[in-house]
Amino acid sequence: MPSALGGLRVLDFSHALAGPYCTMLLATYGAEICKVESRDGGDMGRGWGPPFQGGESSFFLGLNRGKRGISIDLKQPEGIELCLRLAEQADVLLENFRPGTMERLGLGYAAVHARNPRLIYCAISGYGQQGPSRDEAAMDVIVQSSSGLISVTGTADRQQVRCGYGISDITAGMFSVIGILLALRARERTGVGQFVDVSMLDGMISAMSSNFSTYLGSGELPFPMGTAFPTVVPYQVIPAADRGVAIAVGSEKLWAAFTVAIGRPDLTQHIDFATNADRIRNRTKLDEILSSTFAQHRGEEWIPRLRAAGIPCSLVRQFDEVVADPQAAVREMFPELNHPTAGPHRVTGAPVKLSGTPAVIGTPAPRLGEHTGTALQEWLEIGAAELADLERRNIVFTADPPFAD
Repeated sequence: MPSALGGLRVLDFSHALAGPYCTMLLATYGAEICKVESRDGGDMGRGWGPPFQGGESSFFLGLNRGKRGISIDLKQPEGIELCLRLAEQADVLLENFRPGTMERLGLGYAAVHARNPRLIYCAISGYGQQGPSRDEAAMDVIVQSSSGLISVTGTADRQQVRCGYGISDITAGMFSVIGILLALRARERTGVGQFVDVSMLDGMISAMSSNFSTYLGSGELPFPMGTAFPTVVPYQVIPAADRGVAIAVGSEKLWAAFTVAIGRPDLTQHIDFATNADRIRNRTKLDEILSSTFAQHRGEEWIPRLRAAGIPCSLVRQFDEVVADPQAAVREMFPELNHPTAGPHRVTGAPVKLSGTPAVIGTPAPRLGEHTGTALQEWLEIGAAELADLERRNIVFTADPPFAD
């Protein structure tokens, strides 16, 4: 079947997490990703581990499936010229270096746009291409802090913690996909590409729109509340006899059903808990009642009772339970690939299901320089003799077998 982004060529200079996540999504929906890596080790994500599988980083395997890998020395003028020639054949260029790095290499937007005015150039950075923080180094935990996220993420006694996954990187990757698709839509009308500036900080502020809206409206600083929610009670994880149970009681109708389901119908019209506003004012008192009630049964016993009453709920599951979940299997969220050195391994699946142009998980992550020869042949019509000369002069590294002219 046709793919949504079939025929789209993406020249990918990204590394680590934000950029590779963006191009992984693009690859999932049919784009051809040509991942450019240096000759001396490539993407820093190749070294992020353990775990390693057959010498390959599990982190790298999971983020770079469906891509073709080429290795070019960006310190040599001929390597830069080779990249400019590749950019002439691309629809999209993605990079996530610190601002100014690509310009110093000779691969900045102005230089690339001059060679290919239709190209969409997407740059991911910590703080954007302008402003006093432009040149500051940024990794996920840094932007989780600078964006204010960590100030509201933590335990009820206000100990702050990092979000359990690289949320500022992943958010930037998702906004990059959106930005690229917006620029492609605009190019359909104008025939010209444009620069897409994605900042991790901007992405986190936008992702926390509801949180910032509350602060901007009240002027009151939010603080960590554990799993609780500031404007709905009960909406949290409650410890059962063996494990946590998450509940979300978002209306008075659900509150009445909830109190019956837990065997405490007396709470329904109790003066302290009759309305959500009452429950917020008396949150601590209600927490004590619910904690003692839920402690009387195991989590697996609470779930069917709550679901029968229509209460949104879930056990707090570990990763092994999620991977083994029949729902995740039906949704094909953990497909298996077979890497030439790492062997069989599972990756995460497509987050968006399209009926007419379905996603394809594609090939396993490339070995360093695995597709240098074939990609240069297809994109630039480079022959075996020219490839051999480039490799002899250490301008490229190729791990794939030579091809015939």
